[in-house]
This record gives sequence, C-alpha cells and structure tokens, in this order.
Amino acid sequence: MFKDQMQQDVIMVLKFPSNSPVTHVAANTLPHLSIPAAVTVTCSRLFAVNRWHNTVGLRGAPGYSLEQAHHLPIEMDPLIANNSGVNKRQITDLVDQSIQINTHCFVVTADNRYILVCGFWDKSFRVYSTETGKLTQIVFGHWDVVTCLARSESYIGGDCYIVSGSRDATLLLWYWSGRHHIIGDNPNNSDYPAPRAVLTGHDHEVVCVSVCAELGLVISGAKEGPCLVHTITGDLLRALEGPELCMRPRLISVSSEGHCIIYYERGRFCNFSINGKLLAQMEVNDSSRAILLSSDGQNLVTGGDNGVVEVWQACDFKQLYIYPGCDAGIRAMDLSHDQRTLITGMASGSIVAFNIDFNRWHYEHQNRY
Repeated sequence: MFKDQMQQDVIMVLKFPSNSPVTHVAANTLPHLSIPAAVTVTCSRLFAVNRWHNTVGLRGAPGYSLEQAHHLPIEMDPLIANNSGVNKRQITDLVDQSIQINTHCFVVTADNRYILVCGFWDKSFRVYSTETGKLTQIVFGHWDVVTCLARSESYIGGDCYIVSGSRDATLLLWYWSGRHHIIGDNPNNSDYPAPRAVLTGHDHEVVCVSVCAELGLVISGAKEGPCLVHTITGDLLRALEGPELCMRPRLISVSSEGHCIIYYERGRFCNFSINGKLLAQMEVNDSSRAILLSSDGQNLVTGGDNGVVEVWQACDFKQLYIYPGCDAGIRAMDLSHDQRTLITGMASGSIVAFNIDFNRWHYEHQNRY
C-alpha cells in the first residue's frame, strides 16, 4: 500500500553531487519565462538553475506535449551535474560567521535571472546573476548584518518589492526594477540606491519577514518576538500577539486574502487576520523549517526536521493530507505556478518533487465531515 501511495505522491528525487543541505527552493516555472526553472541554493551557497519541463497536465491541456510526457519535470543544472561550472555557481563572498544559513537568506527574482543573498559581514546584501554567477550589485543601508530577505509578488515586467531585515532591529523596503535588474530606479546610481521606507519598532534582530504588495503590508518577526505589521510606506499598524507560549517567530507566510500564518519555535502555529485577531492555533511534533500557502491562501503546506510534508486547511489547521516520510529533514519548499507540483529541499542535499492536488483534498474533506 505504501509503495503504491509513494508512486502516486513522489514524482522524482534529484540528488545533487554536493551533500550540502538544500536551504532555498524557488520554483519560477511559468512557461513564458526564458528559463522556467526550480532554482536551489545549498547551505554552502552553491546554487543551481534546474530547468523545468511542463509535464504535468492532462492530455490536450495547454503546455502538454506527448514527447515531454515521459520526461521528469526537473532537469538538474548541467553545470552542477557534470561538475564543469561549479565555481560559476558558488557564492564565495564572506558571510558573517555568526549567521545561520537558512531559507530567509536568499531571494530569487521572478525571472530566475538573479539571486539576492544576505548575511555578509560588511552589512550589505548582494545581487548575483544566475547565468554568470557574477556579483552585479552590493546594497548597503543597515547598521548591522542583514539577517533575512523577502520579495513581494512580481508585476508585469518583473518589478517587485524587496524587504531586508537586520540585526539592527530595522527593516528596509527596496524597489527591484525588472527592467534594469537592479535595486532602485536609477541604473546610473546603482551603487547607492535609497530604500523606499524604513520600518522600525522591533527591539531585537529581525529573523523572518513576508511582504505582500497586493495588501501593501510587511509582516516581520524579531528573534524574541513579537511580529509587527507595517504598511509598505513604513507606518507601524500593530503587533500580532500570539498566545503565551508563542514567543519566538521563525517563519511567516501571508496570503493576499489577509491571513497571516506564523510559525513559532517548538512546533507552534498561529493564524492571524490582518487586523491582528487570532483565528486559529495548533502545535505539531516537529521543528518546522518551511511553510507555504497555496496561491488561493486556502491551504498551508509545512515541512521540517522529521522529513514529513503535511497539508492543512489554513483557516482552522484541519489536517488534509500527510505525505510518506522522507529520509532527511526538509529545509525549503516551493510550489510550481500551476500549484500541482511541490518541490522540497532536503537536508541530505537532494530535492524531492511531490504531486499535490489541493482540490481533491477539499472535496474529500467536505465529504468526510
């Protein structure tokens, strides 16, 4: 039975030659991109641009072709696979020794062409070209080491907001120009871009942040709490006060419907409305490392040290599905654009692609209850 379930659930496993944990996954898989890909970054800051083949879909659906049907959806980056261009894919600039490399240290632009990386000792964050591996911009603005990055959804043309959080307890909101591929509007002044807003109110190092352009909000968590909600212009709206044991936020995911899921240390989750009302809470027996909301905001996917991917109803944390356990912890996750493939980055240095079908579970769930 398990084998059968396994075949339906797991599409493929890709093992990278380096055994370094895969700490960031960005699946920008839209067919119109010049390189639809799942970009992965390891703990040792080796990144890979793994080409995406749109194999999922019923026969006759757009984007489906028979010769693709027997291919796997993700193809390993040839430079990594044959070890030929590994130095081109390695970010060697010195990171501050006290930084723990996790999924928040990286952002991949929506066209897969640039990676933003933080954690450098000189208090900067940096932009690298995924094609050449070269450093294209260094951005200064914080008074201490930059500890986390996030980007908003991208508009046509690839413009989006980037938020950087720092040990100096502030956040800076930046504008990414999709046309010039830089932070800031002015390509002549890419050395000194100015942030659009400074977000203050935290007393401790900022460890996680999420930005939603549609709602015009930035939600951030400090190491010792609390989580704060700011507008994109920098006004502090409110703090999200969790129950007494929910003190230390570690992961944040916001839906455009205005739900905010926060994961706190020791397996505790809370769902807040944007107005700060606590809607639901739960505790799991796992140290979660990655959480993800489906594009409609209805489903929450979680994964952590136990190596188990679980799917929940976001509004009330009812469990919808548990995947068969993996042999290593999960460090990062992302969903393909059509919401049918979940890609997880594993502590063992591989990525696993799962079939995911939110509609099926909702239907089953309604029939069951």
